[in-house]
Parts: sequence; C-alpha cells; structure tokens
Amino acid sequence: MEEERWLGLTDSYDYLDNGQNKLAIQQADKLLKKHKDLHCAKVLKAIGLQRTGRQEEAFSLAQEVTVLEPTDDNSLQALTILYREMHRPELVTKLYEAAVRKVPSSEEYHSHLFMAYARVGEYKKMQQAGMALYKIVPKNPYYFWSVMSLLMQAISAQDEKLAQTMFLPLAERMVEKMVKEEKIEAEAEVQLYFMILERLGKCVEALEVLRGPLGDKLTSELQCRENKCMLLYRRLEQWTECNALSLKLLLKNPDDWQFYLSYFDSLFHLIDQSWTPPSEGQHCAEGEVHNAVSQAVCFVEERVRAEEEKEQRPLRGPYLSRLELIRRLRERGLSEATQLGDPLELMVQYFGKFGDKPCCITDLRIFLDLLQPDQHVQFTNRLMEGVPLNSGEEGEGEGGAAAGLPSDTRALQRHLCVTQLTRNLGLHHALDTPAKMQLITHLKAHYQHGLQFGKSCLKTELQFSDMYCLMAAHVFIDLWMESGDEAMLWQSVCVLEEGLTHSPSNAQFKLLLLLLFCRLGAFEPVVDLYTSLDAKHVQHDTIGYLLTRYAEALGQFAAASQSCNFSLRFFHSNQKDTSEYIIQAYKYGAFEKIPEFIAFRTRLNHSLHFAQVRTERMLLDLFLEADISSSLEDSVKAMSLSPEDDDIPWDCLRDNRDLTVMVSWDPPDRQLTEAHKKQSVEEETVWLKVRSLTLRLIGCLALLSPTPPPQNSEKTNENGVASKHAPLHKLLPQLETALQEAADFTQTHTKTYPVLGPPATRMGVALQTGCCSCQLSALRLVPPLLEMDGAGQTHTSHTLTEISGSSVAITVPTWGGVSKRHTNSTHLGPYTFLRHGASVNTSRGETGGRVWYGDISQLPPPTVGIFKIGETAKQNYKNTNKEFRGKLLTVFRNMLFIWPKSYITHPT
Repeated sequence: MEEERWLGLTDSYDYLDNGQNKLAIQQADKLLKKHKDLHCAKVLKAIGLQRTGRQEEAFSLAQEVTVLEPTDDNSLQALTILYREMHRPELVTKLYEAAVRKVPSSEEYHSHLFMAYARVGEYKKMQQAGMALYKIVPKNPYYFWSVMSLLMQAISAQDEKLAQTMFLPLAERMVEKMVKEEKIEAEAEVQLYFMILERLGKCVEALEVLRGPLGDKLTSELQCRENKCMLLYRRLEQWTECNALSLKLLLKNPDDWQFYLSYFDSLFHLIDQSWTPPSEGQHCAEGEVHNAVSQAVCFVEERVRAEEEKEQRPLRGPYLSRLELIRRLRERGLSEATQLGDPLELMVQYFGKFGDKPCCITDLRIFLDLLQPDQHVQFTNRLMEGVPLNSGEEGEGEGGAAAGLPSDTRALQRHLCVTQLTRNLGLHHALDTPAKMQLITHLKAHYQHGLQFGKSCLKTELQFSDMYCLMAAHVFIDLWMESGDEAMLWQSVCVLEEGLTHSPSNAQFKLLLLLLFCRLGAFEPVVDLYTSLDAKHVQHDTIGYLLTRYAEALGQFAAASQSCNFSLRFFHSNQKDTSEYIIQAYKYGAFEKIPEFIAFRTRLNHSLHFAQVRTERMLLDLFLEADISSSLEDSVKAMSLSPEDDDIPWDCLRDNRDLTVMVSWDPPDRQLTEAHKKQSVEEETVWLKVRSLTLRLIGCLALLSPTPPPQNSEKTNENGVASKHAPLHKLLPQLETALQEAADFTQTHTKTYPVLGPPATRMGVALQTGCCSCQLSALRLVPPLLEMDGAGQTHTSHTLTEISGSSVAITVPTWGGVSKRHTNSTHLGPYTFLRHGASVNTSRGETGGRVWYGDISQLPPPTVGIFKIGETAKQNYKNTNKEFRGKLLTVFRNMLFIWPKSYITHPT
C-alpha cells in the first residue's frame, strides 16, 4: 500500500516537472479516489491547478490541507512550492509554525521556519526562531543566525537611536559572550563581529579584533585583513598607520593600484599636518612612514628601477604611479614634479612597454590632461614611431601586409591604441570634412586588413580590428552633427552592419546600431538587436531604457508594451530571487552579503526605470485594450490601480541607468558630464510625475462613469458624488503644478545631451505642441459635465461657464468607435465633429444622425483637432440623450492617454 502511494506521488511529481500539468491533476485524482486522506496528493493537484490558471480552485484545495496542520515532509514541501508560486510566502510561515508546535524538537522544522521568516523579512521572529533552534541543537551557526537577525533589525529600523541603543549593543554582547567562552569557530562569525562594531562606530575596538587572534581567521579573501585595517585607518584618519601599511603592501605587490592611491593620500595628509617621525623606536604600529615628497619620489623611482631590472615582463603599476605622483605634485604647485620627468616622455616610454595590450588606452587616457595642447600632435607622432607598420617591401602576398598596415596582432594593437588616443585628444574632431572622409577610408582599410588575423575566431569572439570599425562609425556621426546630413547616419549604420557580420557578438556594434536606428525612426530592427544582446538580470534596469524610451515615441506601442514587460518581469522576480539569496547567505554563513542583498533589493524597488516602465505599461495597456478587449473600467480594476494612492517613492528614487555603456573616445569637452546626468535625472522625474498623475486621473475617470440618477438624488450628490469626485479634484491641482514644473524645467534647461548620452524625454514636445494643456483642459471639463449629467435639467450658470471656457483635444484616427468619413469631419457613432466650422449649432447630418459642429483652430495636422464648446453646444448637451453624453465622456478620458503617443515626433 505504501509503495503504491509512493509510486503514485512520484508519477505526479514527474508530470509536474515535465510541464504535464493536466496529467499530474489526473494522477492526483486517481490517488485521491483510493486514498482520500492523502494530503500530498491534494497539494500536488493544487499545484497542477495553479499552473493551468485555476488559481481559486488551487488555493481552496491548499487551504483544506493547511487547516489540518500537516507534519509530513512531502505535504509541507509541496505546500511551500505552491505558496511560493502564488507569491504568498507569508502562508509558508504559518505552515511551519503549526509544524513546530506539533513537533517542537524537530531541528528540520525549526530551520525551515527560520528560512520562511527570512523570505518575508520578519527579523524579530527570525531572532527568536534562531535562539529556539540553538537551544534544541547548540550549534554555532544557529546562534549567529540569531545575532545576524538582530543586526538586520538594526539596519531596517526606522529609528536610528533604537538601533544604536538596543539592537546593536545586544548583538555585540551576544558575540562577546562567545568570544569570552572561546567558542568562535568560523571566519563568518568574526566577519559578523566586525560588522557590528563597525555599525556601532567602534573602530578602535574593531582594529583590536583584526590585529588579535580572531583576525587570523580572515583567510577567505586575499589581503582581507589588510583591506579592513586600511578602511578603519582612513575612517579614523590615522594617516601614519595608513601610510605605513600601504608602503608595506606595495613592497609585497607593487602592482596593486588601490594601495598606491592610499599611499599618496596618506602622504599628503601627513605633509599638511607637518607630521614628523619620533626620534627613537618605530614610526607606528605598522612600521616605517614616509612624510616627505622626496621620500615618495625615491620610493616610486625604486619601484620603476626594480621593474626595469626584471627579466620577465614588467608590471604596469610602478610606471603609472609615477604619472599619478606628477599629477598630484602639479596640483599642489610643487617643483619636485619635474624630478620624475616629462609626462610626454614617460607616456611614450609606457606605450613602448605596454602598447600592445588592450589596457594601454584606458591606462593612458586618464593622464592625457598632463599634456599641454601644443604637445598633442607631437605626442601622437612620437607614439606612431613606436608602431611597427609594414614598409611594403614584402608585398601583399599570402601572409604579407600592405604598406602602412600592421603585420601581426601586436602591431595592430599598438596602432589601434595610437588612433584611439588621437581621437581622445580631439585631433579627429578638428579635421575638416574631406580630411574626415579620408580618415574614414583609412580606418576602413585597417579594419578590413585586421580581419585576416581573426579568421579562426569563433562567432562568440570579437575580431582584433573591431574598434577601427566602431571608430569609423563615430566619425560618420561627427559629420552628421556638423552638417545635419542624415545620409551620414545611414553610412554609419552600413559600417556597423558590416562589422556585425564579422563579429556577431560585438555588443558595442549592437548598442550603437540600436541608438542610430531609433534616431532615424527605423524601429523594426531594434527589438531584434536588443534581444540579441541577451541582457541578463540587472541589465534590464541599467540598459533597458535604450529600448523602452524610443519604442513608445516611435509609435511602436505593441513593442513598447512588450519591452516594458521584459523589464517588469525582472523587477517583479527581484523580490523572490533576493529572498532566496538571503536564505543561501544564512545557510553558508556569508553574513557580509546579507545587507548587500537587502540594499540591492531596495535599490531596485526604488529604481527610476522601474517606476517609469510600470506607469507607461499601464498607460499602454489602457490605450491598446481599454474599450476594445474590455471596458476602461474593467481594465483599471484589473490593474488594481488606486487613483488615491501614490506608490512611487519620490524622495528616494534611484537612477540605475548605465549612461556610459557605449564606448566613446570623445575629448572631455564632448563627453557626458555630471551636469548632464543631473539634468537627465531631473527631467525624467518631472516627466514621470506628469505621466503618473495622468494615469491616476484616468483611473478617476474610469470610476466616474455616468450612472442613472437615483430617486434621492440630493442625498446622493451630498454623500456619493462628492466623495467620488474628491480624488479628481485633489489630483487636478497636482497635475497643474507638475505641468508648471515641467514648463519651468524646459525653459531653464536648454543644454542638449551628447549623442551617446541619455535620451531626452517627450516632455518638451508635449509642452510645445499643446498636448499637456489640452489634457488638462479635458480633465477640467469632466467634473462639470458629470455634474450636469447627474443633476438632470437643473444647471447652474457656473457649470455652464466652465464648459463654455474649456478646450478639448480630439485625436482623430486612433480610438475605436471613431472613424473618418471625409477630410473635414470625424464621427462618433451618429454624431460628427467637424474639422472646420465657424458656428456651433445642431442640424441633421448626411447620415441622418445629429451633427456636432466645432470651432477648429491651430491644428497640428493630420492627427489632432481642437474645438471649443460654445453656448449653443451647452444647451444641446442638456438635450442630447444619455448615450451620447456617455460617449462624449469616453472620448474625453480616452484622449488623455492617446495624445502623447499619437503625436509622433522625431526623437532628435
């Protein structure tokens, strides 16, 4: 019997694992006919129902098992899987709370309960569960689970004083108890102790821990102990110890750049403090200290000489440290800078040693500011002297190279480095148009020649000469910016497309192509390009804006909705995935990572891109589906949109976009600056406010559909309609304020972004074309119309005046139910809105229906008309039937989210 049950359950598990959910349900039903009380079979059936879209049945069946408080592993694990798929992790905690009550001595159930609390972030209960587990099974990990939960209570506490006076001191005492009893066993426990002391601000005590026997346990990372000591020295401003430790570590590893920076920082702090070493004994606990520029110069020169004397290839750090020291000495106006040599000669020397490495360009570009402007041409000429190009004597036969072209990959890399530095110095930008065209020809020749070195490369590998191709595309973009000739952009596209045929995995080609296609308004290839980038995880937040920003602006609404969904899937899965990472960190004692995971989750939840795509996706869904596949009211309800609640964390929004993802060799005056980034974030935030308020106001309109007035209309007006109108009246002033803020922004910020910088929003175009003012006018018109509709024939002069003075934007060819009969009119059912007409009256139209004439002015053809409702129209509004008034209100609310997408403009 037991074997039969087990085989039946195994079959159900196999069906679920293979995606055969219906067969899993059938198998579970067979088991339940024979064994009615087999809880696990019920849960497996519920999982099958959940995966086939029958959520209510699945939940009902799961609850039947849950109320019985099962304690068998199969049922508990299956219910855990089900509740996680339902996104109800809080129900898992109740499961294991019941299991622990029934089996209080079970280590497994207590640990599952702890992890269930971890999924929902119940840190206090995690602390209690950890201590309960430690009392049952006195193991160190369980004890420190409880300590870590205390630390998490301190991190998440709203009251910092409570954290500093209660949670952290308690956690410290708990760890000190284990230290005194000499029960500290693992590195993770020392790391946790260090984290607690660090958050308490007890840096001195933390240093003692690191220097003591507990510090010997920090072995998992290279120089972990030294790095933590360096951090504390800098925090305590103990520059002598910081300098001595940096010196000691550089003698061991002269290629560690972070310690060069610490060495120079501490040196100049000591010089500023006029520190002098003691006459006797050690300078400090860490050893010898340098406190003079002459010592630093000698130290750096010694490191360089040591590299020169080595037989193997030298290290880069000492050579770069010499340039860094020159920069710092120049900033202070110290004459010792000349003792280290001329920066031009030092960079030429560096190029001679490391020019064939791809990192040479990134190493040298940060020191180009040490050169004088009149040295730029001399510098590039000197570098070219060190590039071994073919003289042409060998010919262009098999394996040979044409004159002026590199004969191997090392020579190619050297030439490429010089070309990149030349562009970095702005020498390419200074050329005239014929010279730039000649430069492009030169770059293409080097690119084509370099392809021979990558014939054996796999499709996933990059060609050695790809950067020539990318640079040629950049020069074409320069020509477009100077001349405005769009043909230059198409030439750039052709160059990149050719490059992509030889390097299908080159992300830089794809990113620049994506940008250029969007600028040219050719969106069709963009989705495939973005898909081929195979963006993973957090990249949907950092580079997702490249797709979502342009899709909607170019009228690709279905693609825009799909791209928003791509990003939203990542953001929605973030909560669940991060919980799993936290659980794994507890299991393996990676306590340092737990706050990082929490901070990562918080940063994504507060992402500006997340708020944008969520808002735009809902607006797109209303545009694409409302009044088509479902009514606007049903669509708003399905979204769980609550107009009264603003769930965007405006005060802590984070801009996670990677605005430097594209390679650029532009000189500093053409690069993206911090001012650009700040302006972009402000612009995105202001536009998000406008879009969010628009969405919430549409939600209000969906809840304000005209309804037949009840018999006791006076009472309804007092209690019902007024309360219904309240959100609308509250949000309208907020939208007015947001639009004024947007107008002020566009007037005060006129600086344009670099081509490879962040894309601008549609805010400027929306304001310039009158879109936003028309939206606002339409929204102002709805409350008085609803008031007239609810009041029947009794209209106040104030309401009629409001309607008379309101302007409404009508988007002609977009929504369902509106069709264009001829060039001068637009029809809504039997009613016609004329595009041209000087008077407002009613008559019989050609279709036998009622005709509505409008006074049309200032049309941005062919999509938008603006009309005013005049005095005659007011009277006719009273007399028209209720069906038409409802349709008119539908037009008003639909136009609010149609306009910004129907009025398509060139992204540039």
